[in-house]
Amino acid sequence: MNSAESNLGGHQDEVQSTLRFSEDLLAELGSDLSREEQLAIEALPSGNALLIVKRGPNAGARFLLDQDLTTVGRHPNADIFLDDVTVSRRHAEFLRDGVNFKVRDLASLNGTYFDGVRIDEVQVTDGAEVQIGKFRLTFFASRLDLPQGA
Repeated sequence: MNSAESNLGGHQDEVQSTLRFSEDLLAELGSDLSREEQLAIEALPSGNALLIVKRGPNAGARFLLDQDLTTVGRHPNADIFLDDVTVSRRHAEFLRDGVNFKVRDLASLNGTYFDGVRIDEVQVTDGAEVQIGKFRLTFFASRLDLPQGA
């Protein structure tokens, strides 16, 4: 084998490692995510999170959680404006404490649900579903903030 073939072999190993990493990441994030969504999640800095609307009006919309308090509702001044009658004007809020997030219902008419259970306030975990009115949003924490091996 000449040196060019040797270098190519090393490059193929590198490509295979990258391919395995990408496949592992895809499996970790869920196969229902688009490549663009995967890249957005991968790029999240520590202390930030992303909500992706998976079902309901505006499916595919993404909302960045990068503040200590993010309001959600049908009021036009809400940080996350969800325009549907099933959403209260002041429906819920996401609270950031370091790298952890909570969702709190604000006495909304239709409630806020975490993985199918109506809640008042709960710590949000990576990959969990938060339902606000007809909107089903999946929560993704920064990959930098996940426990090792998660």
